[in-house]
Amino acid sequence: MDASTEKNIRILKQWIEESSSIVFFGGAGVSTESGIPDFRSVDGLYHQKYRFPPEQIISHSFFEAQPEEFYRFYRDKLIVRGARPNVTHLRLAELEREGKLKAVITQNIDGLHQLAGSRNVLELHGSTLRNYCLRCGKTYGTEIFEGTKGVPHCTCGGVIRPDVVLYEEGLDPDVLEKSVQAIRQADLLIVGGTSLVVYPAAGLLRYYRGNRLVLINMSKTGMDSAADLLITAKLGDVFSRV
Repeated sequence: MDASTEKNIRILKQWIEESSSIVFFGGAGVSTESGIPDFRSVDGLYHQKYRFPPEQIISHSFFEAQPEEFYRFYRDKLIVRGARPNVTHLRLAELEREGKLKAVITQNIDGLHQLAGSRNVLELHGSTLRNYCLRCGKTYGTEIFEGTKGVPHCTCGGVIRPDVVLYEEGLDPDVLEKSVQAIRQADLLIVGGTSLVVYPAAGLLRYYRGNRLVLINMSKTGMDSAADLLITAKLGDVFSRV
């Protein structure tokens, strides 16, 4: 790690100490250090061979037209088995317990923030840990997919679907509104592990009214020029130092 990056991490540490209303906005890069693949990285799901492109498979229209293929992909690629929270998840949960962090806004669907102990987690894209019957609304955990194949069905006969936001579907208005409010009230907004290309989620940053916008990423984003502090490093390396 170069001297400039080390200096920026020290600045972030100071900002965290001085802040009382921190919000963290994170993407797939938060969970890659827990062994969960990033959809858009070179080795991620978007670059693996499959019968259809992943972005097509996890769309609403594909789910309705070819549910068998959707669930085959879903079982293989999106259900997380054995992943544990990493240093970033754990440090964020610690900051919440200290009363400094007010919300985690995540694009991830793996539930690792909650597993680490975070309580106010706003899941923009839902969670693979929750599933529900399209007919009667009965809820299920991931056990519904264990040792089974094909389309899962409820005891009432209805199709069970994951509580995740598919392509072509809108975000939950309540989660979106709570995210906007949290960002508006933040005195420090830390954005990490996201390419900031998925909208409307990425558009939430424009609601930040402060002057301490921190971007932590290994690659460039379209928002880099707007950052008050830019740190090019792995999230784990940063959060293990702050």
